[in-house]
Amino acid sequence: MPLPPKVFDRALISGHLGRRPHSHADFVTALALDDLAERLIAITRSFSRALIIAPDATPLPLMARSKNGSFAFERASTILPSAGATLLDPEALTLPRKDYDLIVSIFDLQVINDVPGFLARIKAHLVPDGLFLAAAIGGATLTELRQAFLAADAEISGGAFGRVAPFIPLSDVGGLLQRAGFTLPVTDVETHTVRYGDPFALMRDLKALGASNPLADRPNRLATRRLLATAAEAYAGLATDPDGRIRATLEIIWLSGWSPHESQQKPLAPGSAEVSLSKVLGKK
Repeated sequence: MPLPPKVFDRALISGHLGRRPHSHADFVTALALDDLAERLIAITRSFSRALIIAPDATPLPLMARSKNGSFAFERASTILPSAGATLLDPEALTLPRKDYDLIVSIFDLQVINDVPGFLARIKAHLVPDGLFLAAAIGGATLTELRQAFLAADAEISGGAFGRVAPFIPLSDVGGLLQRAGFTLPVTDVETHTVRYGDPFALMRDLKALGASNPLADRPNRLATRRLLATAAEAYAGLATDPDGRIRATLEIIWLSGWSPHESQQKPLAPGSAEVSLSKVLGKK
């Protein structure tokens, strides 16, 4: 089979993450982990072999709680070595064991090139009726910054360049889960508006979060002061609030699916309904 196209430069991403200042709070991961805790506490299930993975495992929890009680997490990292965590290759993804009843992924889908393969390999490491939960950055994230750079590049060079990473559209997520063999797929989205004093403050924050341009096919020269100024001007025209601050969209998609098991609810076979639709709706 042909190899998937190389979209993300993982060595570059590793460098970006490794240069983050320790004092800078990663509010995006914090939002996702808070949301994860709320989702797990609503699940009526006991977990005894749970794994949580992320590009950097450092902020990941060691313990969590479902409706049935607390449980421990094994931790793994797909980009940066982290103390007490297994370092994984996300494109090959050989996990420490193949009998997990819960696997959680926090933003790994932003650093891998073969998303369908990653999801299929996750499923292969789950027991039947095991649960997969993942947070991914959604397609509407940084849409204002993407539009601003497209306008700036068009004005200065007459073309367009990849300066903001592509994110997963919500409409594609359910299909990806089904393609990987998961049952009962569920997706939903949390949309946040983050505000900054000006576009340059947003750009500085992205750099401090290690979220600078991760694309393998990126411009081979640094952005010039003229380009950044033109992009900032375009951004201000797109998303400035009455108080002078600018808006940035953050979209976090949550997806879940189960490893197949005979006990799971299945859709009725065509023609097996006991009451016809015409009787329910009434004949005209």
